[in-house]
Amino acid sequence: MQKNMYLKMDFCDAGRFPGKIYVYREKDMTDHDIVEIAMEQSAVDLNCRAGDFRKTENVVVVSAQREGARKYLTLPFDCDLVSYGNNIVASVKEELSGTVEAYINRYPAEHCFETPNMHVLNDELQKCGLRICFMAEYLLPKTELLRVLSCDFEMKLLGAADFEDLYTAEWSNALSKERKHLDMLGVGAYDKGKLVGMAGASADCDTMWQIGVDVLPEFRRQGIACALTSRLALEILDRGKVPFYCAAWSNVKSVRNAIKSGFRPAWVEMTARSTEFVAGMNKRR
Repeated sequence: MQKNMYLKMDFCDAGRFPGKIYVYREKDMTDHDIVEIAMEQSAVDLNCRAGDFRKTENVVVVSAQREGARKYLTLPFDCDLVSYGNNIVASVKEELSGTVEAYINRYPAEHCFETPNMHVLNDELQKCGLRICFMAEYLLPKTELLRVLSCDFEMKLLGAADFEDLYTAEWSNALSKERKHLDMLGVGAYDKGKLVGMAGASADCDTMWQIGVDVLPEFRRQGIACALTSRLALEILDRGKVPFYCAAWSNVKSVRNAIKSGFRPAWVEMTARSTEFVAGMNKRR
């Protein structure tokens, strides 16, 4: 398995952190390590085994609150489906196990996460006061693709102390006002001292930090987002954590940024919530 290629760099390229060098170490993660860590975390979140995601047959488990689960999850799940491309693992409340098992065994795994088949599950969930709510694609870095990308703006590494005045709408993807204590690290892009773009890392669990990125509208399409994302991913790996990136299927710009930054699709996830919760979200947007 190929080691991290980003480690063979000097610090002379434009936009690089002054004096920052990523040095080769034998302990650096391989792509296999990164996927295994992600599957181990998904196993905690779904109350299953990491090996369940590699099976060819589908797996249904009863959801439970588990120590070490991603901190933003509401557990136990009513219904949560995850696929790493081999099968579907469904984590559900016990009374839905038969319904969900019948659904995921009726259609190919990839079709269970899209319409029109998805309506079959949603119709059954609505009988129990639930609706499909969240659908997202999660991406992980590929070590042979991950490298520092440059842009024409000054880059600065940021820590928690730098975030205090940045919990505003402009930076709501990079930082979380509701979970400030999880915001660990960031990279900012500056134009003549003004912050114009930022990527932030949230310690959503012990082994994996999630990346979010924002760029002011007038500074977009100048390579800032991928420069920020790639630098932050390298900084996260340098700290022994796995960076991950989440985007909606329809957020083409976000997915393009992740791909350009060296990430590739790893798993998909679909979650049901109460009808009242979904209605509340629709009112807020």
